[in-house]
Amino acid sequence: MESFESRYLNCCKRHKVLPNSTILRSLSKAERQKSFQKETSLVVVLDHMKDVDFSPLIDLINGMCSSDVDAVDILNESPCILNEDQVLSLMCAANQKLRTVNLQDLPFTKRFLRYLFRSGLCCQVLKLSSSSLQKLDMVGSFMQLRELNLDFCTSLTTLHKDCFSHMPNLMHLSMCETRIANLWTTTVALSKLPSLVELRFQNCLCCEDTGPCPAHSTNKSGFHVRNADCSSGQSNTCSNHLQTLNLLDLSSDPSSCLKKDYCNVQDGYDFDLSEGLKVVSARKKYISHHPSPLCFEKYYREFLIASLSRLEVLDNISIGKKDKDLAQVIYSTYFEYLPYKRREEESVCRILHNREIASSGTPFKSKHSSLRRTDQYTFSRSLCAAKLGASPWPLLHSLSSVSCISNEESRRFRPRQFEYHPSDSSLMAFGTLDGEVVVINHENGKKVSYMPLLGARNSILGLCWLKKYPSKVLAGSDNGMLRLYDISNTSAKGADSCFGGAFSTSDKLDQLTSVHINSMDELLLVSGYTRNIALYDMVTGKRSQLFSNLHQEPINVAKFSHLSPFMFATSSFDHDVKMWDIRQSMARPCYTATSSRGNVMVCFSPDDQYLLVSAVDNEVKQLLAADGRLHTDFGIASSGSSHNYTRSYYMNGSDYIITGSSDEHVVRICCAQTGRRLRDVYFEGKGSDKAMFVQSLRSDPFRPFNMSILASYAQSNSKCEIIKVNLLSSSEDGEDDTYLQEFCPSFSLGG
Repeated sequence: MESFESRYLNCCKRHKVLPNSTILRSLSKAERQKSFQKETSLVVVLDHMKDVDFSPLIDLINGMCSSDVDAVDILNESPCILNEDQVLSLMCAANQKLRTVNLQDLPFTKRFLRYLFRSGLCCQVLKLSSSSLQKLDMVGSFMQLRELNLDFCTSLTTLHKDCFSHMPNLMHLSMCETRIANLWTTTVALSKLPSLVELRFQNCLCCEDTGPCPAHSTNKSGFHVRNADCSSGQSNTCSNHLQTLNLLDLSSDPSSCLKKDYCNVQDGYDFDLSEGLKVVSARKKYISHHPSPLCFEKYYREFLIASLSRLEVLDNISIGKKDKDLAQVIYSTYFEYLPYKRREEESVCRILHNREIASSGTPFKSKHSSLRRTDQYTFSRSLCAAKLGASPWPLLHSLSSVSCISNEESRRFRPRQFEYHPSDSSLMAFGTLDGEVVVINHENGKKVSYMPLLGARNSILGLCWLKKYPSKVLAGSDNGMLRLYDISNTSAKGADSCFGGAFSTSDKLDQLTSVHINSMDELLLVSGYTRNIALYDMVTGKRSQLFSNLHQEPINVAKFSHLSPFMFATSSFDHDVKMWDIRQSMARPCYTATSSRGNVMVCFSPDDQYLLVSAVDNEVKQLLAADGRLHTDFGIASSGSSHNYTRSYYMNGSDYIITGSSDEHVVRICCAQTGRRLRDVYFEGKGSDKAMFVQSLRSDPFRPFNMSILASYAQSNSKCEIIKVNLLSSSEDGEDDTYLQEFCPSFSLGG
């Protein structure tokens, strides 16, 4: 039988190219393996090849019969530039025999990666380290794949929902130093890997693969202890601001995690606090390298262990029974699997079917009306839980372009502040950086009303709808100018009118920070970048009082309560939140509550029972509005930035809160009563300028688990857009939640 070398030389002659010496050596080695009846493997080293070398090699592999070689390995050992089509043709020729494919450090285009991911491969090992892929969309067939390495794919931010659906045999997965940040979508994607046992998003420096570090062992009690210090001559290429941090210290702090909440987590668990402390203390000696962003999430390790029950090794540390017990306790204490304490996912069809059966029964009598309302609340919440559980990738929709009702072309505005209408579910007003006020139908993106710039160009920083006069919206600009607009009268004459009066401009507050109107539409609170608050009479448009020196530093936000027209709260960078009653002397507040950092904002819950206080860098707390005592500390991890300005609002009445910060591209959703985290929503821009941050946010008052985010681009402070988020619809469908709007009032009752 003709040897491999002879066949290869003949192929080279046909293509009129010189034989490649590296390929000849590999063929010779395969020939020797075959002669000794060993497993025959053909190793192809891509960085030793030129474009002209591919055609004869592809012909050779295509001409091989099934018994010639047992496996083909395609490897790359150093950065090089190759013809993508030739590489694809080579892999297609060897597909059924592929064992290892190592394409690390190769600058492949999106077209190449898209084709590779959608067509699939028959290899057992696939290494794509340092690739330029941004979204993992491996929807093709990878039925034989056992090991996948995506380390140092620093543009990889998202996992496609079906990216692991056709990898039933994948056991080892490494994604160190990527940009993956979302614990929820990541675990949903990983849960489709039935054979996954070893996973890492960060690594021990002495470990090259995903297996357990030899410097750690499991003792007979199931604890993981450090045997010796890792030593390696390898240089740590991790970013400077990451390499000095101990990620497992951030993930689990025994004093805050177990000791503080011991009474809360013990009930219902066969778990010993002292044993849990040993588990965490042993892990504190682990020093991580090349972490992905999700490693910085508080309780990251416990979240993954609790969510992926088959895991045996995480980040090169074995997972023992005590680790799993601890993870379950921490998950149930700090995270909410489904909203409204639902423990198991239900089918939407089943919930609707059960409701249809119930409604077709005997009608309720009037004395049972309260029971009927309870059933409606239960149905609404169950439907929310089912739809949210079925939509791990929420629907995001940008309102960057606004269409006109007439035949005018769509226009892109530069929003700076926005507010939902309090009584019309379709309307939203936003003020722009150019001083315009625009009212849109946010359901269809059409412009309803447009109030042009009047006078000098100044950004709109404050907006407030009137409650008794639903066609009127008040706007405050950064130079302190106040205008009341009637959206039914968009002419210039319609501006500056306040029930026949005009706002006084002689005593305006420069550097305005907030405006808010009381529940009776009688009084207006205005705060500027001062220690003072101005109170305006909405009937006359004149300033009635100036409350001076309410704080030691400038006041960021002043808010009236929803129900009382006399009570309001203020927040300041002096770390204090204060409650005031304008019927009493303003010499001293009703009470003062103090944060550890400067306060960015405060707001009342819809029922006025609570205050939601947001301080710099993710310090978010809920206080009792009656006396300022702490009710809930949401325990969100800080970023370390003193310029990470955090803003938070209520969602679904007083049931949940949403919070986002100016240095982060994530909005967190937490249960207001328990503080447990329900979901995180990440977002990014399109094109080359992807980095975006939260400038402001609001929940939709009519649709449960809907909100909008005012996001600014990192590279341009003047470029902003409003992003609508629907947590109950998947990014794949975008269907309307008509069943849920009917029972909207149920979300004011709490968990």
